[in-house]
Order: sequence, then structure tokens, then C-alpha cells
Amino acid sequence: MRSRARRLAAAAIAAGLLPLALGIVRFGPTLSLSLALAAPRTATWLPAAAGEPAREEVLVDGGSRPIHADLYRPARPRGGLVLVHGLSQAGHRHPEMVRLARLLARHGRMVLVPEIPGLAAYTLGGREVEEIRSAIRHAAALVRPVGVVGFSFGAGPALLATAEEPSVSLVASFGGYADLEHVVAFVTTGVHGLGDRRHVQRQEEYNRWKLLALLVGFTENLRDRGLLGAVARRKLANPADDTRALEGDLGREGRAVLALVRNRSPEAVPALLAALPPRARRALDDLSPLRVVPRLPGRLLIAHGEGDPSIPFTESLRLAQAAGGRARVAILETFHHTGPRPLWRSVPARVADAARLVGLVDGLLASR
Repeated sequence: MRSRARRLAAAAIAAGLLPLALGIVRFGPTLSLSLALAAPRTATWLPAAAGEPAREEVLVDGGSRPIHADLYRPARPRGGLVLVHGLSQAGHRHPEMVRLARLLARHGRMVLVPEIPGLAAYTLGGREVEEIRSAIRHAAALVRPVGVVGFSFGAGPALLATAEEPSVSLVASFGGYADLEHVVAFVTTGVHGLGDRRHVQRQEEYNRWKLLALLVGFTENLRDRGLLGAVARRKLANPADDTRALEGDLGREGRAVLALVRNRSPEAVPALLAALPPRARRALDDLSPLRVVPRLPGRLLIAHGEGDPSIPFTESLRLAQAAGGRARVAILETFHHTGPRPLWRSVPARVADAARLVGLVDGLLASR
């Protein structure tokens, strides 16, 4: 009788531990990666679920020119991800991009990180969409399913590139935008909103000169383009630099672009946008992904830091609204554009954001 009781007790314990074991198998990698993202130092002692990945430099066929990329390949990849960097001179070798790619590869994803020259040079010309599309096809030829993750200003072209790619099973926008005209208004005035909600946020002056750099390539007058480019380079190197001599030589198009960049009045934005060179107005529309959101394939993840000073979080809410309820959305209260805000932020908000981060990571690692 005692032997039978012991067997029954053992069976009961095993039955009780089974859900826990399944939970560890199911969520262990998610929790491990979430912890590594939130606390980078932990990555040195957390186990690599898929082993240490190898990184190799590859060339992606980009049509008119090859695209340089880094490929992070685990021994046995379970799906792939294409990561698209934002405006950064470091491009695909930005330390945070390298760290994220390695972490994802350590958890079984083959990760391709292409260098997008326009984004590395603070410009958007439209070629970025086709370059990202080429990277997606390169990754899909190596492993499936494939997901695409765009960050900051790289998220817009990434969303546009995925709209007609049936091989994509996941699309993610982290700190991205829906409509560039709204971003322009925010960068110049600090005002943003959605529906009846209006927000005002202190703006960083440096972002004005990033905006100028983005608009330079769309200025049709070559002389004005050269002068604006010189102003942008000097202001990005030192926002306090006196560029009035250069600005005084600008023609009509150049003055229209600079007037928008220097503007601080929300009421003036529509007229200033309308005064831009026709090519610039078309580019702002063409590079805004809002119109393609209903056609995006696969699952959709959207995340944004509430304190983002470069792109307002309402842009991500606008993307989610266009997705018609099929997107997983996380607005992170304790994050700004590039990561967590200072530790003095409220403990409840940090706990809530930790749960949101786990949900996002689980979505990234899901192979379905």
C-alpha cells in the first residue's frame, strides 16, 4: 500500500512540475533575452541557448550596387531576422545593433544587418526601400521564416519594403514613424498628437539639423543643395556654429527648406510644408509608411519610448490604428529614443515596462 502511495505521490509531483517545466522551455529564452536587453551586463553570464554565433561579412545583391551586411549565424538557426538601423554614422556596426544581433543569434535566430548608406549619411532618398527589400530576399534564401525589424528612421523604409514580400512572417517597428509630416512638425515645434490628444514636449535642437540633412537631398536647385549641405554639416558638428554667411546666399528653395527647419510655431507648419520644393513634398509622402500598414504580411509588433525626443510615440499609435487591431503595441513609459530613462523613474512604471518588454521579446522569438 505504501509503495502504491509513493508512486501516486511521485506522479502527482511530476504532474505538478510538468507545467513549470513546459513554461521554462517555452519562456526561458524569452526571459533570458529580456534580461540581457534590460541589463546588458547580464549577457556575459547568461547561457547562449543556441551557442555563440559566427559573424561574417556578406554582400547582398542590391541591383545598382552591392549592399554590405553582417550575417550572424547560429549553428542551427530557427528562422531569421533582418535588422534595419536608424540614422547613425556607425550604420550596421552601431554597438547597440551589434549587441542586439548577437543576442538574437545566441537565441537561435539567423540575423542579417545590412548597411543602409542613406541612413548612415543622415539622408533619405527612396533607394533605402529597395536596399532593404534586397536584404529581405537574401535572408529568405538562407532560412525561413523571416522577420524584419526597423528602428527609428529606419523603420519607415523597412515597413515600406515588407509590404509586397510574402516571405515575411513578422514586421516590427521600434521607435518608428507613420507620417513624416507629423515628425517634421514635432522636431521643429515639439507638438504632437493623435485624435483629440495634444502633447507638447521640449525639443532637442540637434534634431533640427538632422532634419535639415534629411531634406538637403530633395532640394532641386543644385547651388542651394550645396549650401544647405554645408550648413547641415557644420550644425551637426556644432549646433552653435554661426552659418549666417552661408544662409544669406540661399535662393528661394533653400530659404524655404531652412524656414521650415528653423520654425517653432505649430500653426506655421502646414504653409511651410507646402512651400517646400515639389520633390521634397513627394519624398515626405512616398517615405511615409502609413498607407501600406494594412498590407503588411505576418505578425506586427510596434514599440515606442514615451519620452522619445526624435520621433513622437503618437506615430507608433498611428501605425497601430492603421493596423486595425492586429498589432501588438507597447508604449514604454520609462524609455526614451535609445533606451531606458534614468533609474529614478517610478518602480511601478519600470515593472510594467518589464512586462511589456517580455511580451515584445516573446513576439520576436516566436517562430510561428
